[in-house]
Amino acid sequence: MNKENTFVINLGGSLIMPDEIDVDFLKKFRDLIVNQIENHNKKFVFITGGGATARKYQSSAEEVSESISDEDKDWLGIHSTRLNAQLIRTIFRKYAHPKINTNPYDLEDFYSCDNPIMIAAGWKPGFSTDYDTALISKFLGIKKIINLSNISYIYNKDPKKYSDAEIVEEMSWYEFCAMVGDKWTPGMHAPFDPVAAKFANKEDLEVVTMSGENLQNLENYLNNEKFEGSVICNG
Repeated sequence: MNKENTFVINLGGSLIMPDEIDVDFLKKFRDLIVNQIENHNKKFVFITGGGATARKYQSSAEEVSESISDEDKDWLGIHSTRLNAQLIRTIFRKYAHPKINTNPYDLEDFYSCDNPIMIAAGWKPGFSTDYDTALISKFLGIKKIINLSNISYIYNKDPKKYSDAEIVEEMSWYEFCAMVGDKWTPGMHAPFDPVAAKFANKEDLEVVTMSGENLQNLENYLNNEKFEGSVICNG
């Protein structure tokens, strides 16, 4: 895999499945990616999140039984990411490698892949697919990650709770880790999960968080043009 023209995209489940499967988004996303492959010789690695599917399974399990562990909830989330990964692989069938990766330490198919798209999903409990994405990026030697979700920027505090929350266009991993803490809980809402953030800081990875609802903005980034989003890096 030529890492010079390969982009790692952490594809948030909130885009694939905000409540129901977002067919309109998937159509536009597919058109954009296919254009980048066929006309710009780009390659992609997608790691899919669980979205509403994961949270619905987790909350339903808790309603039925009070003894659901965090590990059980994580497994429900992991299998939701794998279902979403199968959906993405299916809609990119012509371009995607037929095998979905579920272990970032086993990337043999990625190293020798001729397909322009590789797809990965959740691995094991203890973190979200953000961490899987960071591991895959490290092992592939790709220092930049696109964190595509339903938010356009990272704020210095929760904008849903605080009216004076401010956009942060660039921040260090130290600042980000101080903001999100160091503990992962299943279903946690964070721009990048704490376990993944700690690892990204250690490995000097750069994460660009942007909204998948603005695909023109994603295209701008892929074409090395001006874009809107928040960059987390070590400077």
